[in-house]
Amino acid sequence: MTVSFENRVAIVTGAGGGLGRQHALELGRRGAKVVVNDLGGGVDGVGGSVSAAESVAEEIRAAGGTAISNGASVTDIEAVKGMIAATMKEWGRIDIVVNNAGILRDKTFSKLELENWHAVIDVHLTGSLNVTKCVWPIMIEQGYGRIVMTTSTSGLFGNFGQSNYGAAKLGLVGFMNTLRFEGAKYNIFTNAIAPIAATRMTIDLPGFEDSAEKLAPELVTPAVVFLCSDNAPNGRIIQAAGGRYYSADVRENVGVDLGLDASVEDIEANIDTILDMTSNAGILERTPHR
Repeated sequence: MTVSFENRVAIVTGAGGGLGRQHALELGRRGAKVVVNDLGGGVDGVGGSVSAAESVAEEIRAAGGTAISNGASVTDIEAVKGMIAATMKEWGRIDIVVNNAGILRDKTFSKLELENWHAVIDVHLTGSLNVTKCVWPIMIEQGYGRIVMTTSTSGLFGNFGQSNYGAAKLGLVGFMNTLRFEGAKYNIFTNAIAPIAATRMTIDLPGFEDSAEKLAPELVTPAVVFLCSDNAPNGRIIQAAGGRYYSADVRENVGVDLGLDASVEDIEANIDTILDMTSNAGILERTPHR
C-alpha cells in the first residue's frame, strides 16, 4: 500500500540541500504540505539566505505539491516561533517535524575552541529542541505527531575530530528516549535517523571522496519518510547507508550482583563479566513503546 501524507503538514529543517532537500521533496511528492526551512549558510553555519529553501519549495510546487520556504535559524527561538506561527496560519496544523539542520566545525579535542563546541551543540541539539518545543503543544492538542531526530554514527560510536558533533548527536538520542515516553499517550512518536551520505557536509571527509552515487542522500530518505508515517515505531534509531537499513540501540547486560558491600577489588575481580556485551543471553532489553 502506498504511504501517503495527504492532509499532513511537515516541517523539514536544513532542507535547502543534501539530506533535508531529499526528505522535503519526497514528503511533498507524497502529498504533504511542506515547510522547507533553511538558513542558507555555509557548512560551518556562517552566512544566510532564504534562496536555497525557496528553490526546494519551488521544486515541490513545480511537481504539483504544496510548499513554502522559511529562512529561520533553528538556534533563534523567536525566529522558530515565527516559523511555527506562520505555518499554523497557513495550514492550521503541524503533523511532522524532521530535525535535520546541522553544521560541522571539526577539530581534534586538543585544538577545539569552545566557541566551536557551543556553535555545533546550538544548531544540532538546541536547534532540535527549539523546533520540537514549539510544535509539542500543537501535536498534543491535535493528538498526533511524528518527530525525527537526525543522529549520527559519530554520536553512537564516536569519530576522530568530532567531539562537538558527536556529543550533539548522541544528545539527540537522549532527547528522543524521553520524548518517546512523554509523547506516546498523545500519539506523538519520536524516532531518530543515523544517515551515512555524501553531502556537502561530508564529501571532503576521508572515505567519502568517491561515494557520491553509492552514498547518495536520496538513499536515506525512504527510512526518514517511513518514520514520518502513521505506522512509524516509537523511540527507535534507524541507520541508513547506500541502500542498507539497519538499527542501533542502547543496551545493558545482566552484569554481576556483588551485594551491598562491594569493593573496588570486587569490581576489579569481576570486570570482565561487568563489561561483557557479547552474550545475547546476558543482554537485557529495554523495549521501547510501540
